[in-house]
Amino acid sequence: MLKRLIVGSAVLLAVAATPALAQNRGGAPAFPSGNITAPPPPVPAGIKVDSVTVHSPALVGNLEGDSPDRNAMVVLPASYAKNPKRRYPVVYYLHGFAIDGRNFYNFMHVPEAVAHNATAGREFIVVVPDTLTKLGGSMYSSSVTTGDFQTFVARDLVAYIDSHYRTIATRKGRGLAGHSMGGYGVWTIGMTHPGVFGSLYAQSACCGLPRVETEASAQKLSSIPIEQGVKADFGTRAALASMVAWSPNPKNPPYFADPPFKDGKVDQLVMAEWANNSPLAMIPSHVWALRSYDAIGSDVGTKDGLIKDDTAIHEMLDKQGVANTWATYDGTHTNHIAQRFDEVVLPFFAQHLKMK
Repeated sequence: MLKRLIVGSAVLLAVAATPALAQNRGGAPAFPSGNITAPPPPVPAGIKVDSVTVHSPALVGNLEGDSPDRNAMVVLPASYAKNPKRRYPVVYYLHGFAIDGRNFYNFMHVPEAVAHNATAGREFIVVVPDTLTKLGGSMYSSSVTTGDFQTFVARDLVAYIDSHYRTIATRKGRGLAGHSMGGYGVWTIGMTHPGVFGSLYAQSACCGLPRVETEASAQKLSSIPIEQGVKADFGTRAALASMVAWSPNPKNPPYFADPPFKDGKVDQLVMAEWANNSPLAMIPSHVWALRSYDAIGSDVGTKDGLIKDDTAIHEMLDKQGVANTWATYDGTHTNHIAQRFDEVVLPFFAQHLKMK
């Protein structure tokens, strides 16, 4: 059943339709057929927000036709303008599926989180890049179809920020965080690009377990015309987005990907390709990369459908001897994430990044 595509280890959930975030932070985003929107947040006095465009060679020539020129929201603490010789740590914050970087920045009330942490002496530059694609999300994967979004984040975006802002331009001055699909990106980018970031934090990461299909769900997904796929419901687009990210095939238009159903059965080679992109399956062969981080943290709400995935990742890290901080809390996929970014994630990075 298609339902199986959108639970558990499926490409789940960006920022779902939740009425409000804790402490009245966050909006009520539009959902589910279009891309998620959220109202602009207040910008506290002294905080400066730049909207910049980053050209990414890693995304040039992608077969889906997504732009290689990517917006990023850059939030500077109030002291940035007052201390022209000071350099700052940077937290890169990755958004989820079906929402772009600007609306995720809105939903998470990033300027308020930056200002609130600054009052306690925790001053950061926070960067929220946009990775929205034709189908709703890059999966932060490396695919000839959508482009190499892992290299976009780890090389092109970091190089732009380091060259345009006064950053602590070393590994110890950079943190990588993300929510849902963005949390998935934290795991995969962290494992495939060690040496760029000093610490990692994944909030409610999706897609942790190797993905499976029944014959019925695989056949249904494989039969959707692309003109319907780009306009489909959230779960269907998420499934298609993972297909083009994880089993790309330049010789198989119009999706330029291999679907999971072939010759009347589930295509096991495609299943293997998808499993190859599962953080849980990747951990044992990337232990040395993970052990190189100063700190790794993750959390998930006890009422979040992704708790099974995230618990399994934490347990695999423990099993492989990778030190990590892990927490569950009373919450859903979205209802406390802005609060936790402010009160848990940024303080976590203040403990582990070079702050001056």
